Amino acid sequence: MHGLLACFLVPGAVAAQVGETVAEQGRQLYGEHCALCHGDSGAGRSGAFPALDGNERLGNAARVVRAIREGIGNMPAFPALTAAETAAVASYVRGAWTNGLGTVTADAAAAVLDRLADGGPAASVWDGVYTEDQAARGRQIYFGACSLCHGRRLNGAPDDPDMVSTPPLARARFLRVWEGRSLAVLLAYTRLTMPEDNPASLSDEEYVDVVAYMLSMSRMPAGDDELPADSRGLANIVMLQRQ
Repeated sequence: MHGLLACFLVPGAVAAQVGETVAEQGRQLYGEHCALCHGDSGAGRSGAFPALDGNERLGNAARVVRAIREGIGNMPAFPALTAAETAAVASYVRGAWTNGLGTVTADAAAAVLDRLADGGPAASVWDGVYTEDQAARGRQIYFGACSLCHGRRLNGAPDDPDMVSTPPLARARFLRVWEGRSLAVLLAYTRLTMPEDNPASLSDEEYVDVVAYMLSMSRMPAGDDELPADSRGLANIVMLQRQ
């Protein structure tokens, strides 16, 4: 067996040679980037995020690597992950829970990634990635669709005292949760879960305008260009707590 196919087929005893360090790296990266949508148990969320536990599509390791780098369906891209990190995540989801599939080597992941287009340089939310006009549009949308549950100050305190508190959408607590994740992940999660009683009811442009308002309320600086509404463009913009 030769070439790229041989790199991917690393089951059984050979897979054990990958070592506990790589396995732990994959678990940690999954927790940081994937568990929010797919769950710690890999069960996903019906109608929004597919289950990874028992997912037959994970059998094609090259496809898993491509999906992590470029995104697929509702899943955003993760271009900031290195080949080794991509291999660790792919190995984790293929071997976790009831899957029991073989590991993916860093060399095999690199061979796939080398064939894909470069996603462009990474930026952070401190680089002026939205405009003041876009944030102003987002403010109007937020107060029409979001403030009832998440509060007028985006702090998760509903206007109605009889309602339960919700996750904050700005400032320190919000930034701690989203630290290191891309705006593509934030957009995908928001679009597929919010508003809670009517998910995906806004346009992509409206959702990304709300994201711009959230950044403005977290005191990120505005710039000359609007946030794009496409997932690939947002995948290269990373959430950071501090500049």
